[in-house]
Amino acid sequence: MNITQIDLSNKKQVRAFLDLPFYIYKDTPQWVPPLRMDDRLRLDPKRYPFYRHSRAGFFLAYEGTRAVGRIVAIDNRLYNQYNNEATAFFYLFECENSQQAANSLFDAACDWTRARGLTKIFGPKGFTALDGFGLLVKGFQHRPAFGLPYNPPYYPELIETTGFEPELDAVSGYLDAGIQFPARIHELAERIARRRGLRITRFRTRKDLRTFVPKLKKLYNSALRGTAGNAPLTDAEVKVMANQLLWFADPRLLKIVYKGDEPVGFLMAYPDISAALQKTKGRILPFGWITLLREFKRTDWLNINGAGLLPEYRGSGGTAILYSELFKSVVETGQFRHAEVIQIGVENENMRRDMENFGIDFYKVHRTYVRAL
Repeated sequence: MNITQIDLSNKKQVRAFLDLPFYIYKDTPQWVPPLRMDDRLRLDPKRYPFYRHSRAGFFLAYEGTRAVGRIVAIDNRLYNQYNNEATAFFYLFECENSQQAANSLFDAACDWTRARGLTKIFGPKGFTALDGFGLLVKGFQHRPAFGLPYNPPYYPELIETTGFEPELDAVSGYLDAGIQFPARIHELAERIARRRGLRITRFRTRKDLRTFVPKLKKLYNSALRGTAGNAPLTDAEVKVMANQLLWFADPRLLKIVYKGDEPVGFLMAYPDISAALQKTKGRILPFGWITLLREFKRTDWLNINGAGLLPEYRGSGGTAILYSELFKSVVETGQFRHAEVIQIGVENENMRRDMENFGIDFYKVHRTYVRAL
């Protein structure tokens, strides 16, 4: 088994790294390819803002001349500064069902991590807040929501055998647009909004969304107060995230909670374009964008991926506003019959219990793992 740390200026090695999943999943109908332009951007240190403050090492495992596995080790310095840790992430792990290949890849990732003075490695966890995290351990029969990880059922055993232990689980839930959502939640949300002087706004156009980007950074970073396991966004990272959102967002489904003129909360939902990405194999050019545009209009699946309030607005029923707007997002356009609420941490017992009471079926589980170095 030969392990190579790829040179990101070597186009052949980069292509081998990016193409490997297409071989791993060639017979897996559920798998959704990544958006190739975003996938390539992450391996471009000159253009991807992550590399202005942090580093990553990309590794390929070869049997002879054939690539059989890959991994990236991430040293996110902003994360470690914010959380007062010395933690590395692993991400983009893909591998044939070979324990030898998996062992060799994780050995290389851990050696790279130790050399940087980090003391543990955690993952799968990516570069930004838009990267889905965790390893799928339940729900293999379902197609993943756009941007969420999917993997073969044998991955957990490969990873645990290399010395990793389960750390945290996150659940994703199915919501049928026909469920009877409790009217009292809408009534409570309206009362709380009136009493606390809150209002909900949404965007009409993508231009409006781009104009909001500077406030998005402040809102997201402020919402992190009192939480762990995250990192504040830089100006450049917010710009890249906004560009990604503009490709697949319906501005009407991105909602902001305002107190006066200041944003204090948000709800992110967007049409699921996974079926289109399967058809185009993740390509937008030259004609994949036509398929994507058609899917925006005809998909009956909605992804709800991100909601938050500033800490001072979460209590006294404040979350009822988010619940109310979540359900409205599913039904108000008349387009969607199905929705997926994405990656709620199992430690958030109150939210999980509330959503189960609303009729949401948590049918997928993603798990993160940790290993001391």
